[in-house]
Amino acid sequence: MSGVGRGVRLGVAAALTALACIAPGAAGRTTPARAATGSIAWHTCADSALAAAGAKCGFVTVPLDYANLSGAHLRIAVSRIAHTSSDADYQGVIVVNPGGPGASGLDQSTLGADVPNGVGADYDWIGFDPRGVGDSRPAMRCIPTYFRYARPDYRPRSTHLVREWRKRTKRYADACAKKYPDLIKHMTTADTARDMNTIRTALGVKKISFYGFSYGTYLGQVYATLFPRHLARMVLDSTVDPRHVWYADILNQDKAFNRNIRIWFRWLARYHRTYHLGRTTNDVSRLWYRELDRLAKHPAGGKVGPDEWTDAFLYAGYYRDTWLELGRDFRRFVNGDHWRPIADFYAAFNGPGDDNSYAVYSAVQCSDAHWPRSWRTWRTDAGRMAAKAPFLTWDNLWFNAPCLYWPVRAGKPMHINGSHVSSVLLVGETLDAATPYAGSLEVRRLFPNASLIAEPGGMTHADSLSGDRCVDDRIAAYLATGARPARRSGNRADHICKPLPDPHP
Repeated sequence: MSGVGRGVRLGVAAALTALACIAPGAAGRTTPARAATGSIAWHTCADSALAAAGAKCGFVTVPLDYANLSGAHLRIAVSRIAHTSSDADYQGVIVVNPGGPGASGLDQSTLGADVPNGVGADYDWIGFDPRGVGDSRPAMRCIPTYFRYARPDYRPRSTHLVREWRKRTKRYADACAKKYPDLIKHMTTADTARDMNTIRTALGVKKISFYGFSYGTYLGQVYATLFPRHLARMVLDSTVDPRHVWYADILNQDKAFNRNIRIWFRWLARYHRTYHLGRTTNDVSRLWYRELDRLAKHPAGGKVGPDEWTDAFLYAGYYRDTWLELGRDFRRFVNGDHWRPIADFYAAFNGPGDDNSYAVYSAVQCSDAHWPRSWRTWRTDAGRMAAKAPFLTWDNLWFNAPCLYWPVRAGKPMHINGSHVSSVLLVGETLDAATPYAGSLEVRRLFPNASLIAEPGGMTHADSLSGDRCVDDRIAAYLATGARPARRSGNRADHICKPLPDPHP
């Protein structure tokens, strides 16, 4: 499930400052001429949490097609939490994207509160729902019940299952085309990057800074390529490798998530006295797959089948802070068939009654880059991968399979060029499964003025500003002054931080 980021985990489940460009590593504060005002009509946000945080909301009108500015238009929902520091300390506007593609980003304007040392107060923080998402209009919903409970088994254990899933995914692509025949032609990452630049114009500023998580890091790369002169500072956490958008990306994820779920199985075995799920990694693995097979025959509560089981435990491959709860739920299910917590985890990942995020995910990924149009290619590649990485491979294939039938001709991936960008800070954990660490190294290479903070052995996705002071303090310093770790020679990180430790039951 490519690109899932901070938005999924924090409920924020795919990034910009009215100040002069900061030279690489430069210290000192640059004061913009004025705070962002612009032309947006701000009002109290309807969301109670945003309103309580002091956010204001509004809309920015953008062209459906940037090649036809006089044609149809869309409304992009935006939110803002204004700076509270003095004008002398004001750093400008920073736009945030949590990932996806398809994740709502409206509540990302609250991210400044998580920046250490009060640095967040120096910025106007802007969240937005990308085109097609959430409160933006129109919002895509193709088949709202697509993620209903107890779906057919992902694994192609019969020709009937394969036929059923191919029909389901084609039906989804066809529904999107029928309901949004014009919108789906203009749903690329480049379209969203141009929307961000229109937001910048509406805010009345010359430059924006950007904070992107997961898929949001690819959005940042594309924005930096298209509009380098309008970009000040940029933080990219859990960086997408632009060489692999998007088909090769899902195959790389399959291998990485299989590794990570076995790391979690090993952790459960270490605490066998607590969880009683097996004394070795293989013991736990056999039990997990035994339950998978049992659920394929008899979904628990009529809701949790093998697909929901896999999707719920996928969280353990993303985030260490889910290990305790998922371990408890695994134990309770095995000991008493307590299926509701598993159903709740699944519902948090893919709401069974709302496909908005998935509709946009599909529209963006299927449009950004070419996908094989031959089912045989998909089946062969997945079969080879599943032989060594069975945990996610078929799940990931069917999640992305609407691209096999997508009615819009895909474009070519953008050639990312970071040579004109003055300053970037990258953050990556080396065992991140959703956006493997090689992407951070590749983007560091493409952006000569980027520095990379690595967390060797860390396997949590999009984890900055979550309590690791080694990482978070350096982000705060970068946002305050532009200072970043000195660039080292070679293909390696520029600063090393220890990841947060494994949880202890």
